[in-house]
Amino acid sequence: MAFLRNGIQEARASMSTLDVNVKEPRPPYTPHDDQHSPVVVYQQRKRASDWQLHLADQITAFAGSMAFVWVHVAIFGFWLSSGLFGVDPYPFQFLTLVVSLEAIFLSTFVLIGQNRQAALQQAKADHDFHESETELKRNTDLTRAIHTMTRQIHTVVEDVQRTVVSASANRPSGGQPLS
Repeated sequence: MAFLRNGIQEARASMSTLDVNVKEPRPPYTPHDDQHSPVVVYQQRKRASDWQLHLADQITAFAGSMAFVWVHVAIFGFWLSSGLFGVDPYPFQFLTLVVSLEAIFLSTFVLIGQNRQAALQQAKADHDFHESETELKRNTDLTRAIHTMTRQIHTVVEDVQRTVVSASANRPSGGQPLS
């Protein structure tokens, strides 16, 4: 039995010297309303620090709301029904000028918003690619470490089997085990 203990001790010693770098597992994902990707948080801080981009975001947010629609319905309805905004008889050329200028500026803000979204999506895609590559590397390292440990365990088991077979072959014919 001493040979078996020695084989087990050798196996433990060889496995303890195996250099495996395994990071602690991540805590489980728990979604929250205020939890965002690091890329999103960075982009929000970057845009909030630039007053022009912050203003463009606020205008775009308002222009894309129903409040914007109702304000315009009220203004245009009042304009058309009262004629108090200057002498602007039908076909309302001044109103057409104002609405055209507003459309030009709003389309510019929409383009700014689309550019922001495209930059955000690209940054998120880059971040996701980096994270997936990191996970792939970590998984590859773990697979290699498991393969190495499996080979070492297999070698130790073969050594123990050889030792048991040789010990049983060297046993005296009386059936008494060697001590």
